[in-house]
Amino acid sequence: MGNLVAIVGRPNVGKSTLFNRLIGGRDAIVDEISGVTRDRHYGRTEWNGREFSVIDTGGYVANSDDIFEEEIRKQVKLAIEEADLIIFLVDVTGGITDLDDAVAHILRKAKKKVFLTINKVDNTNRYYESNEFYNLGYKEIFCISSISGSGTGELLDAVVKALPGTKEEEIIDIPKFAIVGRPNVGKSSFINVLIGEERNIVTPVAGTTRDTIHTRYNKFNHDFYLIDTAGLRKKGKTMDNIEFYSVMRSVKAIESANVCLLMLDATQGIEAQDMSIFSLIVKNSKGIVILVNKWDLVEKDNKTTKEYEDLIRHKLEPFNDVPIVFISALTKQRIFKVIEEAVKVFENSKKKITTSKLNEFLQKTIGEHEPPSVKGKYVKIKYATQLPTNSPSFAFFCNHPQYVQEAYKRYLENKLREEFDFTGVPIRIFLRQK
Repeated sequence: MGNLVAIVGRPNVGKSTLFNRLIGGRDAIVDEISGVTRDRHYGRTEWNGREFSVIDTGGYVANSDDIFEEEIRKQVKLAIEEADLIIFLVDVTGGITDLDDAVAHILRKAKKKVFLTINKVDNTNRYYESNEFYNLGYKEIFCISSISGSGTGELLDAVVKALPGTKEEEIIDIPKFAIVGRPNVGKSSFINVLIGEERNIVTPVAGTTRDTIHTRYNKFNHDFYLIDTAGLRKKGKTMDNIEFYSVMRSVKAIESANVCLLMLDATQGIEAQDMSIFSLIVKNSKGIVILVNKWDLVEKDNKTTKEYEDLIRHKLEPFNDVPIVFISALTKQRIFKVIEEAVKVFENSKKKITTSKLNEFLQKTIGEHEPPSVKGKYVKIKYATQLPTNSPSFAFFCNHPQYVQEAYKRYLENKLREEFDFTGVPIRIFLRQK
């Protein structure tokens, strides 16, 4: 289960700078989700061998130029509900403000571990001034400068130490399928149809967090966990937070799954938010099956399915080698086809190709189409091997890796897919110096 660390605090204390430092040069995963986009405030990072996600709540405020205490309260409460632990950031140059007090007050009531972190401490004077912040009631404070990075190592050591242990022990090693998609596309109905009323087969797992529910499905010769993010949004949330919620929920579900079932609404087609979730799945290197729900509501002639499918594949380019299943949760149409496809994709994601087979493939593929020469340099790919990663990754060793162009990498990927069937699985290709 992915751990989530939230950074909270009043505006202009340096939350984004700290966030960027923690994520390092890594691309934050969220690119185009509206409301999250502006500064990409979610990413994964790793410290001392522990991976976790970081979310900067500052990116989610409505009308951020003109922040009311109310907005900050909302943000802090969201962080308390969703994150495993919280970095509470304050600014040494401003001393303790009323807003800092307000945030501290809300955090005190939370049962979450909070790290009070004083930013902009970059000289001895400021180090002394930071002592004022003990008045907020924390036994331990961390002094950092998020611009220079000083002190962030000690903070991260403490954060990683306090992260809850994974609950994986309680979750048996069977495939995990997550159902993701925009609100109201029919995720809950789909789950209810699958699970039916045979609740005795369904065992919610103790210790799995509230935000993603693992339900074990064990019938018709299938055994897997269904990770469900549906139906958990609290009522009465303001609209700007709903987006934030569904992003956080999707992130957690995607991170803990092997295969993601991305559900679209047939009556609306594929929309920007669907594309964002899709790119989130691809960047996390998870298997994917696309479900087009409410297919019973679409007027059809004998070409409709093909045209609709082509349209979706066109939007998903370049990675469109994914199963697309047209379903209706209402009329139970093709529900079991979804499970069959998900199982196939899961098996594809676990495929290991022997080095000898891979090199036979390589000879044939290069024979058909050699890498084009660049600046008079001829690229010779000598051999290939599959890397020991969770999702299929391949290293191709050659004399001038820097001259292999994107188009040729895509050619290799497409040939790999044709030869070995990696439908539904993102493949990564690395070119390395021989």
